[in-house]
Amino acid sequence: MTVLKSNILLLAIFAVAGILFSGDKNMAVGQPCQGHIEGLITQCALFVQKNVPKTIPSPGCCGVIKSVDIPCVCQHITKDIERMIDMEKAVFVVRYCGRQLAQGTKCGSYTVPP
Repeated sequence: MTVLKSNILLLAIFAVAGILFSGDKNMAVGQPCQGHIEGLITQCALFVQKNVPKTIPSPGCCGVIKSVDIPCVCQHITKDIERMIDMEKAVFVVRYCGRQLAQGTKCGSYTVPP
């Protein structure tokens, strides 16, 4: 069962990476999000997944969070991504790592609370 969960998580990480790297058709060509998106996925996925307890992110995750254009990433969060990650945990991780996410900011279909 643990192997199955690990395989599903790995598949989800690659799906998120593909979505983020492929960009949005409404976004201008050549305008990807700045920062280490692959690192964001590999370092932080554990801290934002659904159905696991909320935990404090690792220093590695926070290091990546500090380098990524969070508002840009938020613009590329799709319903498919939201099925895999807990948006409340994602906001917690971003804020814990010292990045500001203003109240009312849209991140996918999620609106950041105060």
